[in-house]
Amino acid sequence: MEDIFIECSPGISGDMLLGAFYDLGVPKNIIEKPLFDLGLADLYNLEFKESKSCSIRGIRAKVEQINRSPINRNWKSIKELILNKNLEEKLEQLIYEVFESLAIAEGKVHGIEPDEVHFHEIGSIDSLVDIIGVCAALNYLNPKKVYCNEPMLGKGFVQTEHGKLSVPPPAVIELIRKKNIKVLSCFDSIEGELSTPTGIALLSNLVDYLQLPSKYSINSYGVGIGNLKFPFPNLVRVYKITSFDESSINQEINPKCEEISIQEAWIDDQTPEDICNFVEKLRIEGAYDVSYQAINMKKNRIGFSIQAILPKEKRQYFRRLWFEYSNTIGVRERIQYRWKLLRRRGECLTSFGKIKVKQTLRPDGSITIKPENDEVLRLKLEHKKSTDFLRKKIEESSKNFKAFENWK
Repeated sequence: MEDIFIECSPGISGDMLLGAFYDLGVPKNIIEKPLFDLGLADLYNLEFKESKSCSIRGIRAKVEQINRSPINRNWKSIKELILNKNLEEKLEQLIYEVFESLAIAEGKVHGIEPDEVHFHEIGSIDSLVDIIGVCAALNYLNPKKVYCNEPMLGKGFVQTEHGKLSVPPPAVIELIRKKNIKVLSCFDSIEGELSTPTGIALLSNLVDYLQLPSKYSINSYGVGIGNLKFPFPNLVRVYKITSFDESSINQEINPKCEEISIQEAWIDDQTPEDICNFVEKLRIEGAYDVSYQAINMKKNRIGFSIQAILPKEKRQYFRRLWFEYSNTIGVRERIQYRWKLLRRRGECLTSFGKIKVKQTLRPDGSITIKPENDEVLRLKLEHKKSTDFLRKKIEESSKNFKAFENWK
């Protein structure tokens, strides 16, 4: 499985990214399938044409609106459109996250709730095609990791349905603030919008690392051409790469900050056996962790407080689990940040055989190793040795570590 590297040269927009993915080899029918599934086929015509920017060739993605019927473009309506069409789950989550981040940013800028946000440029058919098409392309390629260099924003003014706005627009500022995206200022003297809200929203939700891997090889690439003319090539390149980061890990991403979802509920009308089964279901389906405890609830009933820590992108799926597998009629949810040290699973060859262990990369660059507790218990029963003795022997074998996965 390959990685993807998105090169903002110098900025990023949805149509340029879409053109680059098509040039990379993503079929048009893959890009358009979710658009057809969402019932948007009669509203647009999508063309990919060979084009040049400062003599550099690439693909220009052009979306023409062919049906002038008004589209309800607030976030609530777009959200219902996305969630009610039975898209592939992973693709649905990608599309949902991009639009949700835009709604939250626009809501913050205008001082309203995200559901009340009425998209203008973002809700137009060409932006819908760009966002959904790019998500479909990335889902089709299914990379291990997505890298991107820091984008540039530009300066001056851009004409929008809100009127003339300074560059970068308010939504872009909020997106890069919320996601803590580093941007470059090399071309701040250039008049024009180098990075659009659509482009930044895609970047902030689809990219794992805003940096290059320390070593990589290029397997193939695609070039997307933008519409604006600058005294330099206006393009985005997308590379399929093979990265070689095992021996050289950038300390700047350790510890790594990520957003997680916390979901919780109190339940007082379900048996302890059912609660145990439900908690195990949450763990099996991919919750990072689940805790629960007995509590005193109304009418002096004994109930259970259940809290699950989840991947943010799967929170919609877990909401369904609460209502399908427990008796609760309401779930509390919030987004929080967590800092975590990079870790990876593997095995060590010891005098007791191969032992499953986990490596952790500390901020000072040192690596610690910890055996899985099930493995220690197994060895303790088989060899009649103390836990301390076994852990020491395993630690002495740390040089014989073989990784099962990349650092994450």
